[in-house]
Amino acid sequence: MQPKSVSLIVTTYNWPKALELVLRSIERQSMLPNEVIIADDGSTDDTRQLINQYQQHFPVPLIHSWQEDTGFRAARSRNLAIARAQSDYIVMIDGDMLLHRHFIRDHKRIAKPDYFIQGRRVILTPRLTEQLFHDHSLSLSLFSADIKNKMNAICSPLLSTLMSPLLSKKSYHSIRSCNLAAWRSNIITINGFNEDFVGWGREDSEFIVRLLNSGIKRQDLRFGGVAYHLFHHENTRSNLADNDKRLALAISNKECYCQHGIKQHLAYHTSEVKHA
Repeated sequence: MQPKSVSLIVTTYNWPKALELVLRSIERQSMLPNEVIIADDGSTDDTRQLINQYQQHFPVPLIHSWQEDTGFRAARSRNLAIARAQSDYIVMIDGDMLLHRHFIRDHKRIAKPDYFIQGRRVILTPRLTEQLFHDHSLSLSLFSADIKNKMNAICSPLLSTLMSPLLSKKSYHSIRSCNLAAWRSNIITINGFNEDFVGWGREDSEFIVRLLNSGIKRQDLRFGGVAYHLFHHENTRSNLADNDKRLALAISNKECYCQHGIKQHLAYHTSEVKHA
């Protein structure tokens, strides 16, 4: 059963020139999402102005979900965006992932009930990233120079159908929320991302641990859902030790639910829709 509709969630923080390339890659999708929601972790007005500009001509609703900048709070930022989503299926990417033109088509095609989908990424070198910014270009393919893992750039529906089930992992390992999809109902059942996670790291792994513990299965998307990851320097990992402890606790306790998650935001947005 394919989703009736797809909401694409794009996380961002103060990198509008990357976000603009991402938005352009979304515009040219062979199968558009039903809406795009920018999960903004407190960017300045440059990002707001860019989104306002694109809202004037974007082919689907483009929604700006913003929260105050009090440090790295990706879990809360994603929850706020997902709470506003109107679709039954959620695809998540980071604001530095340039999408192959069949990205949404591939995710929608492979979706099935009570599964989440882990996509892959094609890593771009600093030189290629700067070239794309300089040329304002989206010219990327399997044959592009300066990409580090060309196998991840292969887009083939036949290979994807045959190989994705065979190559799927059974655990939370190698989880990356920069290319991740799940049913909105499954996300709400586990109360979304755990907002106790602050600072970089492990909030996506802990989210997946709870999905797995609640009976949702994993399928890795191979040879499809291609996304090119712009080079950037790593975020500070000052909170990683605390986040590792939270992840370990969720694993040892076989947790299926978190206390501080998405449901605190759902009532607000339901009320907002009723009074619109």
